Amino acid sequence: MKFILLDKIVSLEPPNRIVARKTLSLAEEYLADHFPTFPVMPGVLMLEAMVQASAWLVRVTQDFGNSMVVLEEAKNVNYKSFVSPGRSLEVVSEAVRIDDNSSEFKALGRSPEGDEIVKARLKLRHYNLADSNALLAESDDRLVEDLRGKLSLLGGPSAIKMAAALTNNM
Repeated sequence: MKFILLDKIVSLEPPNRIVARKTLSLAEEYLADHFPTFPVMPGVLMLEAMVQASAWLVRVTQDFGNSMVVLEEAKNVNYKSFVSPGRSLEVVSEAVRIDDNSSEFKALGRSPEGDEIVKARLKLRHYNLADSNALLAESDDRLVEDLRGKLSLLGGPSAIKMAAALTNNM
């Protein structure tokens, strides 16, 4: 994952739903080449933000049982607006199903005001590198350790605690 396209996990309710946010900065290096006189977040990166949010939900739901969570298919992708510097993309991804090796999601990117920007149906595939080569088990362990650290930086543990507290108060 070269670009981390989420700044914060706002809400995490395994195994059902995740809400995450990306605020676009003019400092994003890809904006220099993508419509230089009209800088906006590229559509493929909006899609990738939805994939990354969905992948976090898979990882937490499966207690990081797989080191790799990748996009297998994106269907019904529909773009309705742009995200310009200074604006935020809030990603809401709801699990249709999460199985051992694959999952499906309904994902939506919206403005903080609730205006729809992009939506898609996503299929993800999850696996460990050691599934095809047992010598890569140590690499899987290092990847999972790194991902756990990134989840903490994104606020995942606090989002889980908040969701649990809200559930207990109902």
